[in-house]
Amino acid sequence: MMHPLKSIIVDDEWLVREELKTLLAEYPEIELVGEAANVPQAIDLVDRVQPDVIFLDIQMPGATGFDLLEQTDITSKIIFITAYDQYALKAFEVNALDYLLKPIQKDRLAKTIERLLSDEKSISRAGQKLGYDDVVYVLVNGSLKFIKLSLLRCIIAEGNYSYIYYKDRSKDLVTKTLQEWEEILPDDYFVRIHRSTIVNFEYVDQVKKCRNYTHLVYVRGIDELFVMSRRYAARLRKTMTW
Repeated sequence: MMHPLKSIIVDDEWLVREELKTLLAEYPEIELVGEAANVPQAIDLVDRVQPDVIFLDIQMPGATGFDLLEQTDITSKIIFITAYDQYALKAFEVNALDYLLKPIQKDRLAKTIERLLSDEKSISRAGQKLGYDDVVYVLVNGSLKFIKLSLLRCIIAEGNYSYIYYKDRSKDLVTKTLQEWEEILPDDYFVRIHRSTIVNFEYVDQVKKCRNYTHLVYVRGIDELFVMSRRYAARLRKTMTW
C-alpha cells in the first residue's frame, strides 16, 4: 500500500482552507500536514515539511502563488486554486497537475484526486498556442519554475529535453522537447531556424548571410552564434527584415 501523500494548503482565505480541509478528510491517500495564509508562511512550510502536493492559491495579497514557485525550489505536484477560470487556463500549459475553481466543488475535487493518484497531466493544452504574455510551468534544472514567454530568447534541442536562454541567464536545462515547445509557442514571435533551434525574433539583432545559402543568427545577449539552415531561411524572412 502506498504511503499517504503529504499535502499542504496555501490560501489567504481561512474559509477556503477550512472547506478544503473538510473535503480532503475523505481521502486517506492525502495527508494534510500544514497550511499557510501567505507566501512567506508557505516558503517556511515547504522547507520544513517537503510536501508531495501543494494546493496553491494563485491570487493572494502581497505575493501570488506564482511568486512562491519562483522563490523556492519545488518538486511537489501543484494543484492551483483560483476564482478565475480564464486566468487559470492562460497560466497552464503546465506540468501542474490540475486546478480547482472557487468555490471548490466536491465532485471536481474527486476528479482532481483521481488524477493526482494516477499521476495524469489533467489539463494539457496540446495543439493550443499560447500568447506572448503567457507563462509556462516547467521543470528547469530539476526545479519547477514559471517561464514568461516574452523573456525567452532561444531554445536548443537536447534529446528529450531542451536548453533555454531565459532573461539574462545562461543555458538552463528544461524537461520539454523542441517539438513540444513549437506546439505551444506563438508563431508571430518564435521561429524555428534549424531542426535543433527556435529563436524569439524579438531578440534577434542581425542575420548574416553566409556561403552555401546558410545564415548566422545573432541573438541579443548570447555569445553563441546560431546557424539558420536554408530550409528555414524563408520562414524567418517573412517575420522580419534582414
